[in-house]
Amino acid sequence: MPGPSVIFSFILATLYGAVFHLVSGGDARRLALFLLAAWLGFALGHLVGDLVDLALFDIGPLHVLPATVGAWLALVVARLLTRQPPRAAAR
Repeated sequence: MPGPSVIFSFILATLYGAVFHLVSGGDARRLALFLLAAWLGFALGHLVGDLVDLALFDIGPLHVLPATVGAWLALVVARLLTRQPPRAAAR
């Protein structure tokens, strides 16, 4: 059974992905992409915070600040990589 910090991490990363999807828009596939990007970015950000031993805004064993930055960076990268090219204006 997962611990409370894992559950809190999952909820927080899911919230980040859902809010990003709400702001940027898209269909259900983009929602799934943003959720996956937020989960992976959150986990990678937490690992980087653990490696660097950054102790800002920690909640128990969870490094919230680097995990949040990692999630948002992953979301922005996912948005930039899936951006539709601008369409030419019809004459």
